[in-house]
Amino acid sequence: MPRITRSLAAAGVAGLFLAGSVVAPATASPESTGWGRPTVSDRTSPTEARRVDRVPTPKLDWYACYGYAECATVDLPLDYDKPKGATTEIALLRVKARNQQARIGSLFLNPGGPGGSGTDIALAAPYFLSDELLDRFDVVGIDPRGVAASENVKCFPSVKEQTRAYAGLNVAFPWTKAEEKAYVASSRAVGRACSTTGKPLTGAMSTAEVARDMDVLRRAVGDKKLSYLGFSYGTALGQYYANMFPDRVRAVVVDGVLDPNAWVGRGAARSQLQETRLRSADGAYKALREILDRCEKAGAEKCALAAGDPLASYELVAQRLRKKPVVIDDPDGGTFTVTYADFVGGSLSALYSPYGWADIDAMTSDLLVLTDPSSATAARLGAARKAVAERAERARQQRRFDFPYNNGLETFLGVDCTDAYHPTDAGAWPALGAAEDKRAPYFGRAWAWATAPCARDTWTVRDEDAFTGPFNRKTSSPVLVVGNYWDPATNYDAAVSSSKLLPNSRLLSSDSWGHTAYGTSACVTGAVDAYLLKGTLPKKGTVCTGDVQPFVEPTGEAETTRAAAPKSALARQGAPARGEPKRLPPVVAPLPAMGTLTLR
Repeated sequence: MPRITRSLAAAGVAGLFLAGSVVAPATASPESTGWGRPTVSDRTSPTEARRVDRVPTPKLDWYACYGYAECATVDLPLDYDKPKGATTEIALLRVKARNQQARIGSLFLNPGGPGGSGTDIALAAPYFLSDELLDRFDVVGIDPRGVAASENVKCFPSVKEQTRAYAGLNVAFPWTKAEEKAYVASSRAVGRACSTTGKPLTGAMSTAEVARDMDVLRRAVGDKKLSYLGFSYGTALGQYYANMFPDRVRAVVVDGVLDPNAWVGRGAARSQLQETRLRSADGAYKALREILDRCEKAGAEKCALAAGDPLASYELVAQRLRKKPVVIDDPDGGTFTVTYADFVGGSLSALYSPYGWADIDAMTSDLLVLTDPSSATAARLGAARKAVAERAERARQQRRFDFPYNNGLETFLGVDCTDAYHPTDAGAWPALGAAEDKRAPYFGRAWAWATAPCARDTWTVRDEDAFTGPFNRKTSSPVLVVGNYWDPATNYDAAVSSSKLLPNSRLLSSDSWGHTAYGTSACVTGAVDAYLLKGTLPKKGTVCTGDVQPFVEPTGEAETTRAAAPKSALARQGAPARGEPKRLPPVVAPLPAMGTLTLR
């Protein structure tokens, strides 16, 4: 059964085998590595080269941390046009290659967000990267500017003021007129705070600045060219680097892809919602419809909703919750409320998992009963209430309190609002969000409202050195672009368009479920590993099939779960031994909140 959990903070971030081959170090020439003939690539622009190359190579004073890793911090220019001016502290973590004698170099990771912790995903790497990659690469994670263990962005002087400003954001998305009014007011408050109190860091958090940091740190770890694996928003970072430093690419893989032109907004699209350009909601609705269609074909023995019309049943629950939330007894004697926005937010969260189809079936079936108690037997009604009550109890134990200051939403906004173009007035979001819902039912509003604090009349801080393209540079080595047909956060169409933008790229498609594709099949994982290790690309037109398919018994022995991300939990567990089963990477979707009802 799926688990429904509640989060009181709207700042929560809802927004993957080859052994024995001899691979030369990354510092060797292309001919000696077996990567084929050297590619005549575009060159790093003189302006970008001057910015990063005049920064002295940092000396990384690594120290042992978390039991099996090494940590370091370094001060890098806040503004690369002023290399001797103000700095910001950047945190790094690495897990050293198991076979240092056969070490290729460093593999940089980013989990997405924006606002995801690179040091978290690097520490989790032994749980999801193949043993062959762990043997041959030092795995390196950087906490981007403002994030996690790096110097933190902070838009409010105190938790009290932050909590008051955030009050209207404490919903998955606004549905009633009152909620819309409160959400707009809070969005304006947050935008203004980040444009004043949040400076100067909010004006220096663009993806371009992180790409510059990564190039300096690539040099610091001794690599002449970059090896990189990025997920979700991390695909934007990978594409920025590839286009800003095209002749410094050894191997870049992007999985769960954002189209950078759609992310930024070009021409007339600058005045559109970012969601209108990205079409994340379209991908989520496509995945939901496919699950409900397959549910009907699978029959009631495998899918409870197939006892009726699954699509009609889902819409019926939605209609009922739009009219009136469900109030359920809490295990401690209180009540637990499920709103329409909670239902949609929970559905979207479920779709992030390869097993999300089971969550959609169970959650919708329970709410179908609870929204019309007279239609069910006493036993069925009791079971539904118990299931939701148990989820509520688990949620109570996981609630975050106000202390300490949580800047999760501010890290997301510090990048997105500074990188991209957005509509001018936050007051336009109600109408714009409703239009998104007409195009992509249920999920249009959920994705649209995430960027309301970015309205240009309230988010006024800018990064004059943000990169806005072009994103069609020819790189010194190919970029491997991985797209999942049923991704609910990064629409598969974006992988297609991004691969067409980059002239020296290869598209790898995956008929798999959940957010991103690495780890969902030996086909995808093997193709990514082969490229990172040996430069071998999958054949053009390759389509992998995920091991998990809706309402089909999995072939594996156990459900595939995501690797944990918190470093404290990973440190307690210790690094897994070679040969242990792998998990999915702990990716972070490009959305700051999935609201009060989410599935873990």
